[in-house]
Amino acid sequence: MTLGLFFLVLKIHSKRRKLRLQLTAPSNKTIQKEIGITGSKSETNRSLLLQALFPNVNIENLSNSDDGEVMQKGLKISNGTVDIHHAGTAMRFLTAYFASQASKEVVLTGSSRMQERPIKVLVEALQALGADIQYEKEEGYPPLKISGKKLEKCQVSLPANISSQYISALLLIAPSLENGLELDLIGKITSVPYIKMTLALLEQIGVDTSFEGNKIKVESKASVADTTLVVESDWSSASYFYSIAALSEVGSEIKLSSYKESSLQGDSVLAKIYTHFGVETTFSNNQITLSKIAEAKTDFFECDLANAPDIAQTIAVTCLGLGIDCHLTGLHTLPIKETDRLAALQTELGKFGAKVDIDAESLTLHAAETLNTGVAIDTYNDHRMAMAFGPLALKKDLMVNDAGVVSKSYPDFWNDLKALGFGIAEM
Repeated sequence: MTLGLFFLVLKIHSKRRKLRLQLTAPSNKTIQKEIGITGSKSETNRSLLLQALFPNVNIENLSNSDDGEVMQKGLKISNGTVDIHHAGTAMRFLTAYFASQASKEVVLTGSSRMQERPIKVLVEALQALGADIQYEKEEGYPPLKISGKKLEKCQVSLPANISSQYISALLLIAPSLENGLELDLIGKITSVPYIKMTLALLEQIGVDTSFEGNKIKVESKASVADTTLVVESDWSSASYFYSIAALSEVGSEIKLSSYKESSLQGDSVLAKIYTHFGVETTFSNNQITLSKIAEAKTDFFECDLANAPDIAQTIAVTCLGLGIDCHLTGLHTLPIKETDRLAALQTELGKFGAKVDIDAESLTLHAAETLNTGVAIDTYNDHRMAMAFGPLALKKDLMVNDAGVVSKSYPDFWNDLKALGFGIAEM
């Protein structure tokens, strides 16, 4: 590691001063590089909760993200305040965990934005199972005062078109409940792959589950055999390299590890989606190779991302860079993420001259013929806003404000872009 790159690592990992970066394109836009990406944040946090319930579960390839670190720290606390900062997954999962743990009493809180993100559906489901949870401030929102207790009821229902993390939070604690859990989902189910990921991890540690129609059952399990969960690398993080491949010259090739063709992660749909942008994916020895084999095959792209909403920002920016109009649907969970991602995308894409229409669950991009220059991207305390726009430097120099926000899920992001040849300078 060069001295300059070492100092960049230190600056990005600091807790957390504002960092403004200037991004410029690699001198050679035909990119040839291999990058290693740490474990999936989604799989990591699920695995950590299962390990807390069943200590003989071992985990390999943990995410090095802020969210993973917050989850680990939170699970070690029995009494007092647990501050998860911006980590939405940790908020949902820890709410269910603490509610089901007798003798634990905590106040679960987070950042000002976290205290604006709704959690009432999950709280009411847990209360229906017998949980003791009270709101410290505004009803329906964190902070939460949780007095853990043994939950004996085993049947509950909740809307299916809400964040899948509410559903996964209940499923993860289910095997530790005396009578297991029967969960009825009302309406059309959102983000099915994330629910299936949770169930697959339960089955890997020996828990019996079933998912038929809108009913999910998880059996009670007093103990499990010694088990090692190997966390696959994060497909959401891979999305930014798909974008780089799409925006680079034909002949570019980026290798990423460690990935499985039979992935549990919904964002693995990237391999199919990016064929529309001339990117071919090859799997070999737990590695994927992203090859830019052709120019984009379309001037209009349409996709329902209800099962993979976290890649919406990446796809929208890719389309902007390629001059492709797009219509993305299934985005009804984006307004309650780290920021209102639909509104943020409308503003930031518009800075480049694009016209963007949004409603409660969709985004329509009318790409600009020529991208505006001198744009500074605001990131809204949202790691994905920073990373989604980074690849656009292949087409136009840009600045990213509060670039250190990437530490939430991918602390090494800017260093990995630098390794690909991007110019990255602190302003």
